[in-house]
Amino acid sequence: MNSSCYYPSMDKQNITHLTVGAISTNCWIYRFGEKDAAVIDPGDEAERIISALNELSLVPKFILLTHGHFDHICAVPELAKVYKTENPQIAIHSLDAQYLGPDAYIAHRDSIKAAMGDTSFIDALWRDMPAPDILLKEGSEIGPFAVIHLPGHTKGSAAFWDKKEGVLFTGDTLFAGGVGRTDLPGGDEKDMILSLRRLFAMDAKISVYPGHGDTTTIGQERRG
Repeated sequence: MNSSCYYPSMDKQNITHLTVGAISTNCWIYRFGEKDAAVIDPGDEAERIISALNELSLVPKFILLTHGHFDHICAVPELAKVYKTENPQIAIHSLDAQYLGPDAYIAHRDSIKAAMGDTSFIDALWRDMPAPDILLKEGSEIGPFAVIHLPGHTKGSAAFWDKKEGVLFTGDTLFAGGVGRTDLPGGDEKDMILSLRRLFAMDAKISVYPGHGDTTTIGQERRG
């Protein structure tokens, strides 16, 4: 994917996709209503995300985080600063809350060191993280979404499901042709298996928008 541009999702006209950062994280801009948007997993390159919002004439009402890993939240501080007047609500599952707020560096240090061997990746990009405005749990409703708690990749991994539109943002739990790793702090293979079983029990036609890679469907991944 070309990280120098953004483009509407080929599946839904109200979804805009950007691939951001060194780890090619999917950031999704989800329009609901006339001007409101949810920014899902703003992993880096805040200027590009802001430029896309401006081009689309949208204002972020929510910043939704499928989990707390740094490659999914790096742009949160800048978005919160730029849209301070609009006050977008930053939401994450309560079990990943440690990745935001004044002590967040500790959690990120541990996860990045486990993944990469040292902390140079976040040290080069680090900005203090704002605290979450909303702590999510299983069944929470936020904007057009219901929250599905899917532990395994992290304790607080979650998906955002717009049942009416048939779309599901799965973060690093389910990819096209793969699943998230479970060997980082907070990961658990048994939890991941249970979370995947739960997803595979959903409607096969649901469109899946993952944290990395291509879009897919529940049915395609269930068959795979």
